Amino acid sequence: MEATKEKTRKLTGSKAMAQALEQEMNRDESIFVMGEDVGKYGGIFGSTTGLYDKFGEDRIMDTPISETGFIGAAIGAAAEGLRPVVELMFVDFHGVVMDQIYNHMAKIPYMSGGHVKLPITLLTAVGGGYSDAAQHSQTLYASFGHLPGMKVVAPTFPHDIKGMLISAIRDDNPVVFMFHKTLQGLGWMDQLDASLGPVPEEAYTVPLDKAKVVREGKDVTIVGAQMMTVEALDAAKKLAERGIDAEVIDLRSIKPIDKETILKSVEKTGRLVVVDEDYYSYGITAEVSAIVASEGFDYLKVPIVRLAIPDVPIPYSRIMEKFVIPDAKDIINAVEKMVTA
Repeated sequence: MEATKEKTRKLTGSKAMAQALEQEMNRDESIFVMGEDVGKYGGIFGSTTGLYDKFGEDRIMDTPISETGFIGAAIGAAAEGLRPVVELMFVDFHGVVMDQIYNHMAKIPYMSGGHVKLPITLLTAVGGGYSDAAQHSQTLYASFGHLPGMKVVAPTFPHDIKGMLISAIRDDNPVVFMFHKTLQGLGWMDQLDASLGPVPEEAYTVPLDKAKVVREGKDVTIVGAQMMTVEALDAAKKLAERGIDAEVIDLRSIKPIDKETILKSVEKTGRLVVVDEDYYSYGITAEVSAIVASEGFDYLKVPIVRLAIPDVPIPYSRIMEKFVIPDAKDIINAVEKMVTA
């Protein structure tokens, strides 16, 4: 009976991350965590809760507010054979450390001819919805996905969060692991069913390059990531009540994008809506649309629809923030227009 309970127990996104880190640190002493407030505080989004007490300050390292310094230190540690997990507290802060991330972390393995491996997992929080204003509310999937040399992942559900974090830590390449604040399941945030889910007790891996069909359908394909996957599932449920059967794909991986899963779905449905919490121009909606337009154009019955944040900074006003971030209503409206066209 106990084994059954363990297999079906549920964790929040933050607890899934903390468990992945704990299990991997138990397995491999070369793994350590570095970042702001990751120690006694447990990470402002709960991803390192309890780890400081177990592993101590030598492996759970609180840092000054100096992203260039500690991410640079992680790169040096990785080059010398360690496996650092380093947290950039908000993805919005990438500007102060992009030289270390892109000119060093992403390029050194290539420039060394593969002789220097950098097994770094860069954790970073993404997403809006909490009136954190323009400097703390972005996703910036495309900013990292555009740059070669790094894998970029954005899991949605706790099962995938744990499995993909373990895969990222074990990978010999740099991996940017984006976790969405709303999906951490923290008590001071909105409580969503999606932020709590079944997570196996044992360590396991989830591929870093595969999308997942999280709802099957035959009338339209909806592609999203993280909170946009959640909104798409909500929209699909309401669309079903209106006789429209939507298939929902959770991207999970921003780079590489799983073309095969997307094209197979669009071949079946003939319609595509891509929804993104990143900006409209040059973003994931454009990339996914380009893939289908160039490799699956003949499948399409109607033009592709793209939903994303307008090219404006994320507003502080809660009303305006909700206005710019796509939601289930926007998806429903787009799908109904496509189906009746």
